[in-house]
Amino acid sequence: MAGSVAGALRESPVLRFSAADVGFANSAYLIGAVTGALFFGWLTDRWGRKRLFSITLGLYLLATAGTAFSWDLPSYAVMRFLTGAGIGGEYSAINSAIQELVPARRRGWTDLVINGSFWIGAALASGISIILLDPRIVDPEYGWRIAFFGGAAIGLVILQLRHFLPESPRWLAAHGRADEAERIIEGIEQRIEAEGHRLDPIEPSEVHVRPRRATPIADVFSTLFRVYPKRTFYCLTLMAAQAFFYNAIFFTYAMMLTDFYNVSSARVGYYILPFAVGNVLGPLLLGRLFDSWGRRPMIMITYTLSGLLLAATGFAFNAEILTATTQTLCWSVTFFFASAAASAAYLTAAENFPLEMRALAIAIFYALGTLLGAVAPWVFGLLIDSGSRDQVLLGYLLGAALMIFAALVTKLFGVAAERRSLEAVAKPLSWQ
Repeated sequence: MAGSVAGALRESPVLRFSAADVGFANSAYLIGAVTGALFFGWLTDRWGRKRLFSITLGLYLLATAGTAFSWDLPSYAVMRFLTGAGIGGEYSAINSAIQELVPARRRGWTDLVINGSFWIGAALASGISIILLDPRIVDPEYGWRIAFFGGAAIGLVILQLRHFLPESPRWLAAHGRADEAERIIEGIEQRIEAEGHRLDPIEPSEVHVRPRRATPIADVFSTLFRVYPKRTFYCLTLMAAQAFFYNAIFFTYAMMLTDFYNVSSARVGYYILPFAVGNVLGPLLLGRLFDSWGRRPMIMITYTLSGLLLAATGFAFNAEILTATTQTLCWSVTFFFASAAASAAYLTAAENFPLEMRALAIAIFYALGTLLGAVAPWVFGLLIDSGSRDQVLLGYLLGAALMIFAALVTKLFGVAAERRSLEAVAKPLSWQ
């Protein structure tokens, strides 16, 4: 939604934002996401995945509704910061739950598709913005406000759906709540058997679990930098590259259309819609290859192609041979691969570290990657404000270089986690 209404914020008679102001507010959102990811990621490992679902979504709902009542740049930026904090916390809780509730043989595809479903929301937002930003239908000063308020209203539905999700049995067992974990597993087994499937008996495990209420921060840093230093560098590289890539393009896309192609802000949604479709289809169609062909080759391919396509599109843009329509088509193809690449970064951060620190590990890499990429909207806002295609091209080439570098790091340090249990990829700290 924020990307769709960027042009309307600049035309608002109350706000009158410049491109740099929009970039600053988007960076505030990203810094909020960093803060929220770290704080709520830490709580997710302590309080559980399910409880944090409600807390982080509740913060998102309140802040998004509050954005609709912004009256100047500081108020808008604060609300975007708080919205980002809620979303940052969501990433940790959601990706932890996905990893710990999905069978190993389908973990990659499921994780990529669920992360990619972000873009279904983006498609809906762009479609709604076509109506709300049309001055013939809604007053320009109220259209963008209704859009944000509607985003909060939709979140209320999701809050109710969250009640049907179980807590992670793995998390429960590691925290000394084995009886609760067993009840959840028995419920799942009963549903499967009721569908006509036969489940073989499970052999008793010789593993002994030493329950813990929380994992000391010292153990977290020891695991990151002493036990798995290569994985730490690898995950940080993936996260930083995709964060810069996405933030640079998506948060400033509306301004690109309005400033260089003279597209009215009311029509931006028409161009973001196919862009969002490409982002949804990438994980959906490529995701199974991450489980069958493997993590390392698919991450290398998607990151490399994303970088090369971004560079090619940048050169075409600089040569002024693109229209708004062909620019959108180029982005749709580029982000078909980039969406799968970005989702794979979350998948990698989630499954490469032990259960007891999984949410915090996701949060740390998301936070550091996002922090490095947080300057992208502001920098690209300045580049777009300059009106120079040469300067915008340099920004695109930097994003492309980061993606290709991440592909090279994958070749060196990538982990073959496909079709392996989480415990086989990273031994839990509570195991004796």
